[in-house]
Amino acid sequence: MDNVTFHDHKPEALSLYDAVVDGLSRKDKSIPPKFFYDERGSELFESICRQPEYYPPNVERHMLSQLAEEIASLTGTGRILVEPGVGSAGKVRLLLDVLRPAAFVPMDISFDYLKNVMKVLAGEYPWLPIHAACVDFTHSLPIPAETPSGPRLLFFPGSSLGNFHREEAGDFLGMVHDMLGSDGMLLIGVDTKKSESLLHAAYNDAAGVTAEFNLNLLHRMRRELNADLDPKVFEHKAFYNGDAGRIEMHLVSTRPQKLRVNGHCFDLEAGESIHTENSYKYTPDEFLSLAKGSGFSEVRHWVDENGLFAIYLLSTI
Repeated sequence: MDNVTFHDHKPEALSLYDAVVDGLSRKDKSIPPKFFYDERGSELFESICRQPEYYPPNVERHMLSQLAEEIASLTGTGRILVEPGVGSAGKVRLLLDVLRPAAFVPMDISFDYLKNVMKVLAGEYPWLPIHAACVDFTHSLPIPAETPSGPRLLFFPGSSLGNFHREEAGDFLGMVHDMLGSDGMLLIGVDTKKSESLLHAAYNDAAGVTAEFNLNLLHRMRRELNADLDPKVFEHKAFYNGDAGRIEMHLVSTRPQKLRVNGHCFDLEAGESIHTENSYKYTPDEFLSLAKGSGFSEVRHWVDENGLFAIYLLSTI
């Protein structure tokens, strides 16, 4: 297809091997959540988004479909639209016809998954120039050189900002601010604070898809690092840490064991965990304070009628 190009920016500044060795060497063991997203992990995440307990995708999609015209009236048309962590591109489809971007720059850490998705999108929107980039957006936001100049709009749905620690979230927003430059805008979805029971159900779905997604990290370590481990002796655990205002996901060892990776040996006790993800929740005041500290000003924000999710439109001016 003539309207799509692909750019591999060799995104993993920290390799899976380095992350595993470093993270398992710590007293409180952890592996960054970006390593969930190999091709299988990306597919499983899309399946999570279809589970009835996982409210953010459906609520955000409904909000975007209702707000699309209003958003376009505030951003104007013809911007360069950038989406880090584009995944299946389901949500951006709700906006493309009204935003009519001059170009679309989707980014994802899984190059194979990105290519498959963007080939389909290019066929659906033949009028849209697409410059797809394999990028680790937690590290950098490189815009392909072929992308035309013009005011930029970064679209960051799905509450992925919650995966950053609060200080890291501010740093990421600062990087976004710098990439957008003058006359830039940010459209971002952010999960709100709510009842612990709703949050617990969202990250412990009855079908076990979130558990499979979490455990896939161990399967990836076996596939790519030839790690000597048995995923069957780990369990998925997700819970709300009220003091920190976040959901935590862990892989818990069900018995004492030794985990070996390329000559490194790590001891895990029964009940000891590997911390794999945080998902911070924000009140509107908390998020807007964070965004202001990164150089943004509010254009408008919306919260759904049940208070489950918020969408913010911010400006670099």
